[in-house]
Amino acid sequence: MDSTKNDITVNCPCCGAQLTIDAALGKVLRHDPPPTKRSDLDLDNVQKMLQEQARRREEIFAQSSADLKIKSELLDKKFAAALEKSKDEPVTKPMRDIDWD
Repeated sequence: MDSTKNDITVNCPCCGAQLTIDAALGKVLRHDPPPTKRSDLDLDNVQKMLQEQARRREEIFAQSSADLKIKSELLDKKFAAALEKSKDEPVTKPMRDIDWD
């Protein structure tokens, strides 16, 4: 009896490995790992990538510092508006729960 007739070969959609499965038993007989992918990066490309990443970091930092400056200016304006509003209101003693009786 030839066992290869019952074998099914499947490629894993996640990792790309090749699995050989016995159809009768429903068990994996063999697992061939996917071929290793070689990186096409050389030192020139890596240097360009690092420079690009550094430029992006600087842009993000500059944007976040500008956002903080705008946020602090907005909070200053809100505080000034609340201060002006509170100047118009008379100062009263707050009512405590015990004072309601």
